[in-house]
Amino acid sequence: MFALVDCDNCYVSVERVFNPALEGRPVVVLSNNDGCAVARSAEAKALGITEGMPLFKIEQQFGDKVVCLSSNYSLIADMSSRVMSILRKAVPEIEVYSIDEAFLILDGMEVDYKQWGEALARKVKQWTGMPVSIGIAPTRTLAKMASRYAKKYPGYNKCCVIDTEEKAEKAMRLFPIEDVWGIGRRSKEKLEYYGI
Repeated sequence: MFALVDCDNCYVSVERVFNPALEGRPVVVLSNNDGCAVARSAEAKALGITEGMPLFKIEQQFGDKVVCLSSNYSLIADMSSRVMSILRKAVPEIEVYSIDEAFLILDGMEVDYKQWGEALARKVKQWTGMPVSIGIAPTRTLAKMASRYAKKYPGYNKCCVIDTEEKAEKAMRLFPIEDVWGIGRRSKEKLEYYGI
């Protein structure tokens, strides 16, 4: 089994750890030279701010409703290192996938995956202030899918486990094909044409 641990809205969450007044507000973290949005809080996404939206458009359309911050790559890297350190101690093997994601290899672990995942998410939040979503499944692709469900639906309590064929089929049926890891929007029309 694999667990995919994903830091929720990583760049924004890092800023909120050090400035709790940003909690619940629309926040955008900008690219190098503050050109465009590279990270958005859920509140900013709800306003309609898209990834890559230029700063001048954000300012024109939303003014003071949105907090726009420069990227602080040193701080983000430091927080990522703290999160990855906690994850390394939780499992025998880890594969860091990106600055805000890691696959944990759960082979040989005799645990209730749901309880274990929820406890790990709580620990990361308590020790670092960073919210994470965890997806657990028999393949990396399904684990990434499960982490998306854990992030999107509060009822999962930060951890979604896909551990049966029935759960896998239901998860795949409900998941947009263009959001499947490795597929993308370009293949969507072709795949849908063939009924996939």
